[in-house]
Amino acid sequence: MKVPASWLTEHLDVDEEVTAQDLADAFVRIGIEVDDVRALEPVTGPLVVGRVAEIEELTEFKKPVRFCRVDVGESEDDADDDGKPDENIDADDDSDDDEGPFEDDGPTGIRTRGIICGATNFAEGDLVVVALPGTVLPGGFEIASRKTYGRISDGMICSASELGIGDDHSGILVLPPSTASPGEDANKLLQLEDTVLEVTPTPDRGYTLSVRGLARELSNALDVPFGDPASIEVPEAESVAWPVHLEDDEGCKRFVLRRVKDLDATAPTPWWMRRRLMLAGIRSISLAVDVTNYVMIELGHPLHAFATGSVKGDLVVRKAKPGEKLTTLDDVERTLDADDVVIADDSGVISLAGTMGGASTEITPESTDVLLEAAHWDPSSISRTARRHKLFSEAAKRFERFTDPQLCAAAVELAARLLRQYGDGSILPGRTDEGGVEPNPPVTMPISLPDQVAGVRYERGVTVKRLSQIGCKVNVGTAEDGTALVTAIPPSWRGDLVQPADLVEEVLRLEGYDSIPSVLPDAPAGRGLTDTQRRRRSVARALAEAGYVEVLPFPFISDSVWDSFGLPEDDVRRKTVKVRNPLESDKDRMASTLLPGLLETLQRNISRGFKDVSLFHIGQVVLPGPNPLPMPSLGVDRRPTDEELAVLEAAVPPQPVHVAVVLAGQRGRAGWWGEGEQANWADAVQAARLVAQAAGVELTTAAADQPPWHPGRCAQLRVGQWPVGYAGELHPKVVEALGLPPRTVAMELDLDAIPIPDGRPAPRISAYPPVLLDVALVAKSDVPSADLAEALREGAGELLEDITLFDSYEGEQVGEGKRSVAYKLRFRATDRTLTVEEATKARDAAVVVAGERFGASLRA
Repeated sequence: MKVPASWLTEHLDVDEEVTAQDLADAFVRIGIEVDDVRALEPVTGPLVVGRVAEIEELTEFKKPVRFCRVDVGESEDDADDDGKPDENIDADDDSDDDEGPFEDDGPTGIRTRGIICGATNFAEGDLVVVALPGTVLPGGFEIASRKTYGRISDGMICSASELGIGDDHSGILVLPPSTASPGEDANKLLQLEDTVLEVTPTPDRGYTLSVRGLARELSNALDVPFGDPASIEVPEAESVAWPVHLEDDEGCKRFVLRRVKDLDATAPTPWWMRRRLMLAGIRSISLAVDVTNYVMIELGHPLHAFATGSVKGDLVVRKAKPGEKLTTLDDVERTLDADDVVIADDSGVISLAGTMGGASTEITPESTDVLLEAAHWDPSSISRTARRHKLFSEAAKRFERFTDPQLCAAAVELAARLLRQYGDGSILPGRTDEGGVEPNPPVTMPISLPDQVAGVRYERGVTVKRLSQIGCKVNVGTAEDGTALVTAIPPSWRGDLVQPADLVEEVLRLEGYDSIPSVLPDAPAGRGLTDTQRRRRSVARALAEAGYVEVLPFPFISDSVWDSFGLPEDDVRRKTVKVRNPLESDKDRMASTLLPGLLETLQRNISRGFKDVSLFHIGQVVLPGPNPLPMPSLGVDRRPTDEELAVLEAAVPPQPVHVAVVLAGQRGRAGWWGEGEQANWADAVQAARLVAQAAGVELTTAAADQPPWHPGRCAQLRVGQWPVGYAGELHPKVVEALGLPPRTVAMELDLDAIPIPDGRPAPRISAYPPVLLDVALVAKSDVPSADLAEALREGAGELLEDITLFDSYEGEQVGEGKRSVAYKLRFRATDRTLTVEEATKARDAAVVVAGERFGASLRA
């Protein structure tokens, strides 16, 4: 919100020594953010008021160009002795028919200046602001007499933007009639010595979106008297101004109308009001509209003006009906929602309540009969309507933050009096005042609570003083146990004060947050990372060292992803927890697996030109059980009991930590050294082995069929006999559905399901040489090679140090339905040099176990 400092100090009893920067510092001190402090740039040189005497349209140019004769209060005696124009006029044309800068208007001896202007929003007889040659406007723009469009332009007619008092540069600044006489100093008239503060109050302080609220805050911060602009006498209503029916008393608590007749629709807005509106960033439109905007900025309560002649019958405040439409003041036809609160008459909806009025009852230059409306609307309803229709008007911005319900009558009364004063209107004696708002409930707290929260012992009486300053009615009492209590009834404009913590915040804020000492607590002796934290870091480091990049995918998913994964309807991963307020409407489920988010990140990188990608993510998944318990709703007025905490914890679904990786493209890049190597299912299994190694456990694999993996290229990951995850190549249909590169592979395992070893013994390193032997076994094709390796390990005993699969063969030589698998065995003893005979004996024992368990035999 922009507000000039002069407007704020008008309601404060402050010394002239208080600067705009002092006001900004005071705002910051009490928690109101100040975005900018901008002093109006000074205008130096002859800036005067001029009256347009004559306008000549120059039609020979493509754009509008006008040659204006402007009376700036100069007489013939003001001309140079030689009668020539200033020396700084360009003299590049010797033609005799050029218009000079001065012209004698007749016997009065008044001279006018010729000025070229491209704006068309002024007419002959209007008062304008003229920068004469030698004037320097904001931005260092110097004015000089010069030749343009075939004429001598001896000055410039200024817009509000060029003078630095507003953002409107669409037209010339036209002053109201009788504001001043030609030749008067415009600097003094325009009051160009001012500073504009741009503040951003927090959303819970809607009252500070007004001069009234900001000035009150300054009075508290500076401890100076405050004059409330809303303290005006509101007469008793003799009759009803216009019949109103409140059908939606939840959406509208109070509705007030005041009627002004015989308004001079052509009456100009007084300059002082236009100036304040322009500095606040609001464009002047007409007297009636400007008055409503002025009252909104001054008091913080938005008003709406209806053209009474366009209102048909009684006004009704209700919810919109399905299919109803309204053309708003921005000339957009809107289809209304059943949740929208509207104002209607016999013709239908005429206003979108608290947001924007309708075009059918718009104030026009012919409107002489005006209905002024002020209402207290439900903040939540206005907020939903503004976002639904994308209508973030100044009125909606204030109503959604709560407005003072007791201000309705004073706001329309002030607006009506301004229309009577400056528009010669007549205020009818009637006033409509329907509905009512209950006063804010009292809030009680220990009087020493602010001291306890801040850790500061404030002076006696500070709590009562500060709460009284913000408008609370304060009573001090004593509890049964002798504790001193303070009971505060919040003022009508502070709907945010509902609990003791709110009152504490007000006391601390006004006393100054800088008065609260910053004390760093003593750090207790730490125990270091837990075993779980240490394991997680080790896993992340191992994957990163292997070339994987850690990412943080979007944590929520859509139900439609399960169809892309090809999951059956009864798959437990389809059972997810719904997010009540999702960040994205189509992703409203908590993930039961890390793969959807990780594959979406992979697809995004692929679409941006990365062909070889390897990613990993460690995060929680949510796995609700078949019969989840309802989540209890606990208040914040007290600490939950142990029983309530137990119920709460029981209702929280399991959230184990998973680790997942995805790979696409080449795992070994091509170069001068040769061709690259395509990533395959074995790389996903190897990533799982890296995780297991970092976690200090041994991982085994078994063939599996688990969507979204390819059924023939999927391995189940086990720790002992317990399955902890899956790895392999994704199914081609899944790859196609998700737009992934062919042969994309992935791995996911439950990190929490892997037991944490009690200790990590130091590896035993033998100084004795190993014995290397190979063994080739023939077994059925469906026997997993990992199971054969495990059988060999068990049969070989402690002398077997390592076993590695190095060949797999199927063909006529081994028989139909069989295959040959070959392993490298490394034997070593820790206390002696192992002989070949001992190693051969251990190998033969291993072959016996494999034969007994799987019917395997040595290949001939």
